[in-house]
Amino acid sequence: MTVVYLKKAAKRATDDAGDTAAAVAAILQEIEAGGEAAALRYAAEFDRYDGNVVLTRDEIDAAAAEVPQKLKDDIRFAWDNIRRFAEAQKATIQDMEVEITPGTFAGQKAIPCRAAGCYTPGGRYSHVASALMTVTTAKVAGCGHIAACSPPRPDTGIAPAIVYSADLCGADTILALGGVQGIAAMAFGLFGLPRADILVGPGNQFVAEAKRILFGRVGIDMFAGPTNSLILADETADPHIVAWDLIGQAEHGYNSPVWLASTHRPLAESVLELVPRYIRTLPELNRKSAADAWRDMAEVMVVPDREALARVADDYAPEHLHVQAADPGWFLGRLRCYGSLFLGEETTVAYGDKSAGPNHVLPTSGAARYTGGLSVHKYMKLVTWQRATRDGAKPIAEATARISRLEGMEGHARTADIRLEKYFPDETFDLSAAG
Repeated sequence: MTVVYLKKAAKRATDDAGDTAAAVAAILQEIEAGGEAAALRYAAEFDRYDGNVVLTRDEIDAAAAEVPQKLKDDIRFAWDNIRRFAEAQKATIQDMEVEITPGTFAGQKAIPCRAAGCYTPGGRYSHVASALMTVTTAKVAGCGHIAACSPPRPDTGIAPAIVYSADLCGADTILALGGVQGIAAMAFGLFGLPRADILVGPGNQFVAEAKRILFGRVGIDMFAGPTNSLILADETADPHIVAWDLIGQAEHGYNSPVWLASTHRPLAESVLELVPRYIRTLPELNRKSAADAWRDMAEVMVVPDREALARVADDYAPEHLHVQAADPGWFLGRLRCYGSLFLGEETTVAYGDKSAGPNHVLPTSGAARYTGGLSVHKYMKLVTWQRATRDGAKPIAEATARISRLEGMEGHARTADIRLEKYFPDETFDLSAAG
């Protein structure tokens, strides 16, 4: 496959975290040992906030009163879409039972986690959509307790729109804690919370590292890295729309890669010219993030045909994959590695990020090769069960005894032997590994 790079990334999309892992591990250990007092010390240091950690009903209602009605309507619109999509996903999970062999029955049950911890970033941006995506799916899944956690701003607390969103979506408890201390509070069951079975939601490198360290003791949605986006375009694409779609994702931060692969070199060249010009029109904070990401992380490439576009996409395994090319149905059938797929000019990644319905917590750093994004499935355990009649278990016991002896596991074999001896005392069985 011939790929011609018109722009190559100057840096890799890795967190410039330095000693993040060691620092986060030390904080987690101190909070686990010191409990709420230690968590509050870190809250005072990093959040610079001394208000209530667990929001009261009055505080939640007061925050909701600060949210303009039009924004409430938009939040409710997005919530309705996200909830409906999550409910449709849940409907695909069914308890089932099958008779494996005559008299031997096995089944599957979908059991939601008892307690979920949902983290919502709240630093530079108020990520209302993250509260909607995480709490709604946990609620639809049927989690017994849902904690929503977001960093407070000094002297003002959690952004009112985040509080309103978390409450609307069904959070049982809302915590005003940021960073590692927030993750630790949910994982260790501080401030009256049950210990979380699963931790979900995006965050900075400290939040991501805390989840990584705790994984195993608790479940997590995924190991998160910087967000990324790939656009596949042909000669039918509009270069102005492609340029803005790339910029829209680049503004996430300096280390957020955006990529364009096109079969049409004039389109790619036009986008290369348009993006810097359009970035200069953004507000200062957004302009700096987008300019840094475009300079250091962006790639623009030209490939010979649509099959090459698909191969690039499967190689990059992007978090967001946007097809702006003819015959989107072909791409839907062909593409294999992506977190979420956007087909056609009429949709865009921002729709998925905010209000369209499918979840925006998605695999990054190439993880789309082996996993999907957050969904009701992440909060649910698919467990199995089995039962049998004595006659039905007879051939299972014989096979189990012989396979176990072949493997050298005599104790396993005898759990089968004793049942055959008890249930069929008048029969003789050849249960040696040789059969």
